Amino acid sequence: MKNFYSQYVDDDLWLIKEMEWRKELQNIRESQLALGNGYLGTRAVLEEIPYDAMPGTYIAGIYDKMASQVSELVNLPNPFNFKFTVKGEKLGLAAMDAVNHKRVLNMKKGLLFRHTLYQNSKKSRFDYKSLRFVSMDDKNIGVMKISVTSLDESCEVDIHTGIDTSVYNAGVLTEGRKRHCKVKELGQSQNAGYLAVQTHEKKHNIIYWAGFYYEINGKKIFAKDNIFRLKLKKNRTVTFTRVFYINRFAPDNNLAKFKEEAFKKFSKAFNTKFDILMKDHIHAWEKLWDKADIVIGGAANLQQNLRFNIYHMLICGHVNDGLSSIGARGLTGEGYRGHIFWDTEIYLFPFYVFNFPEIARNMLLYRYKRLDKAREIAKKQGFKGAQFAWESADTGDEETPGWAKDLDGSIVKIHTHKLEHHITADIAYAVYKYYLATADEKFMEDYGYEMIFETARFWASRVELNKRKKRYEIKGVIGPDEFHINVDNNAYTNMMAKWNLNIAYKLFCDIKIKSSMVYQRLQRKLELTNKEVKTWKQIAPLISANINKNGIIEQFDGFFKLKKVLPTETDENGIPVVSSRLKTHDLSKTQLLKQADVVMLLYLLSDVYSLETKKANYDFYTKRTLHKSSLSPAMHSILACECGDLQKAYNFFNVSLRMDISNLYGNTKVGIHSASVGGTWQALVFGFIGVGTKKEVLSLNPRMPKTWRGADFSLSWKGILLKLELTNNTIKLKAISNKKKDIQIRVFDKPICVKPNKHYTFKRKNPILLEEDYY
Repeated sequence: MKNFYSQYVDDDLWLIKEMEWRKELQNIRESQLALGNGYLGTRAVLEEIPYDAMPGTYIAGIYDKMASQVSELVNLPNPFNFKFTVKGEKLGLAAMDAVNHKRVLNMKKGLLFRHTLYQNSKKSRFDYKSLRFVSMDDKNIGVMKISVTSLDESCEVDIHTGIDTSVYNAGVLTEGRKRHCKVKELGQSQNAGYLAVQTHEKKHNIIYWAGFYYEINGKKIFAKDNIFRLKLKKNRTVTFTRVFYINRFAPDNNLAKFKEEAFKKFSKAFNTKFDILMKDHIHAWEKLWDKADIVIGGAANLQQNLRFNIYHMLICGHVNDGLSSIGARGLTGEGYRGHIFWDTEIYLFPFYVFNFPEIARNMLLYRYKRLDKAREIAKKQGFKGAQFAWESADTGDEETPGWAKDLDGSIVKIHTHKLEHHITADIAYAVYKYYLATADEKFMEDYGYEMIFETARFWASRVELNKRKKRYEIKGVIGPDEFHINVDNNAYTNMMAKWNLNIAYKLFCDIKIKSSMVYQRLQRKLELTNKEVKTWKQIAPLISANINKNGIIEQFDGFFKLKKVLPTETDENGIPVVSSRLKTHDLSKTQLLKQADVVMLLYLLSDVYSLETKKANYDFYTKRTLHKSSLSPAMHSILACECGDLQKAYNFFNVSLRMDISNLYGNTKVGIHSASVGGTWQALVFGFIGVGTKKEVLSLNPRMPKTWRGADFSLSWKGILLKLELTNNTIKLKAISNKKKDIQIRVFDKPICVKPNKHYTFKRKNPILLEEDYY
């Protein structure tokens, strides 16, 4: 049995380790070591469920509102529940002394291993090992193997398992804890236990089946109950194998049919050998990593942390016909109640579109299927077209709570849902980026054009004409920097709206020429006239941002007149520290920023701005940005790369890279920061590795730190898989495709024509000689 477990914990570059039990880190580890497959996510709660544990079992798209301000991701009953008691003493880290303890997450294989050596009050020792996974091959299946050995004496052990229904969603502000589902039916049948629960408001039915068997001396015995007693002989290992099945069914009362259907699928898995279940699961993970892994030469510690970030994107990506998208904490916790923000399209989306376009498509399909709701929101606010909710859950309704805690812990009223309108342009931006990267014309014809046209319609109704200044303005908004509320002409919002209008006009003209049927169908469906579309072209040039004589873009009207306060100190991570004399409610009176705003604009609309403008604004706004959002460091890293400030680029990247593995913001316990893990990938790939789109053509121009010997990775581009090996001065690539069409890209700023399935090596004409270390 020792060899069985050890084979999964032998490659440090793929492992995240917990080497001791520290109660204060319990909830953080539950997030960090979480398992998932996109459909199902489970926090890494210990099997004995210690006091103050935060078990979390989540199915993508299952929300409920009962007893809450707004809908929230439902915490479902916990299937990883297995307790042992010997002579009244529980085998548990909070209840018995642990001589040794470690847990290891194998990110390559999606396995969580544990080894704990207990010692009871009489100095008797018990060796405990467990291995668990949530199947990446069969998304409804989870498996756990536990081995227990009494090292010093024979004894009797009481076993208490089953699906734990005592879970709840965490309390928020005045709400307190709440349960979003009720037990409809439970029992034992055919050597297994079943549980049917139903959510209170939406009436989702979730069916569980679970069973386990144990092995002594090679003999397999199926357990008939979840509570029983077993004799353990000294130094003789007993191994328990538990298999569970969980699935969501339609909101009606046909439980008998659902239960029978679920049992057939559970039974197939339960009667499959453990080794086969795990082999299929590992094989599914191998296929994911074959596309997603990035190998950085000469950076071992970075490699491990990078894979941690990628792992957490792999366990929340899924394809389900747009039923759900990916929330701000994925499926690893209840932070932000599992809601979907702009984080999804701007921070997470690029990873999927360049690695798993089918998942990126699903994320956009989620938005399309809530387009009617976005139309309702716009109409309610007095606008046309579609205005997407700032926080979305299952329906697309606005789910932003009315109140929340501020940075200093005070309770403040929330205005984002009323004023942070840039999300509408952000979604249109993602749609177009998907189109560029995939050339998926069918998606655009069925969904994409409509989304871009309806968002343009919104902006055309949202702007106000200032006749005196002869320009269109967008008043009363919040930009990405949420320190400043209800401002006029936020540069990010204005310029993204301008882009949205321009691209909508361009695409409308394109389909008018190339596809008259699509053109006519959309005109009829949307009641869209040529006259209305021409107004988009007329409005867009008259939307602008204020720019001073030094080329600095004013974040919003009056920003330059605010109090100039520049931080003079940083913490150990290089993040600015503000004087305690400056109160949170006074930040809006200063030029201090919560997060990247103008910097974000310069990154997203890179082709619009010159390098000179980028450098001037990067220097100005970096000095004023406090990075009080996990969204910020990665974006500054990318622009720092482009501006040639590689030392700061690496510092910002390192903060984003370690955001959750080091709990830098102190809130990893409520889930992994989805935007940060996505931003980290972008900072690496679009920043240091130098992948980008220049005038809508894929571009490769690396600028990596001196200590990195190179990078090996792959990208998907217009249905072609690009295999890449590169250093700062050499790029080797092969375009793998069944198509015979040549591929146009840019390498080292030169246009190149690449033939499919042929190896190429390109060398930089003037090699880069880096003289600095960026650590």
